[in-house]
Amino acid sequence: MSAIIGAGLFSIVILISILLICGLPLGELTMGGQHKVFPKKLRIALVGQLLLQVFFVIIILQAGGIISLWFSHKITRIICIIMAVYLSLNIIMNFISKSKKEKYIMTPLSLFSAICFWITALRM
Repeated sequence: MSAIIGAGLFSIVILISILLICGLPLGELTMGGQHKVFPKKLRIALVGQLLLQVFFVIIILQAGGIISLWFSHKITRIICIIMAVYLSLNIIMNFISKSKKEKYIMTPLSLFSAICFWITALRM
């Protein structure tokens, strides 16, 4: 169940990334709110990040036994733990952000996503 919830929560991050790439004014949700609308160079960089985000959704679903493994059980667990650590650090970064929207929207999203990744990885 934690894998499905984690994938769903992280899919919200994917949706936000897609909207940022399309030029919608949601930049206050990320990078300290530096850009209301992301410049084209940053949007191009977000495409790479988007691919990683999709990969991590696949990993948590694999770790939770929802879909077949691409990698060994051990490698999938390690990737899931790495993502859990990243999201745990991301909680802090979002919390200290100058952007209130990032602080109040993205911090809880990172927190609950991290919890789901940790639970899923440790139950494998």
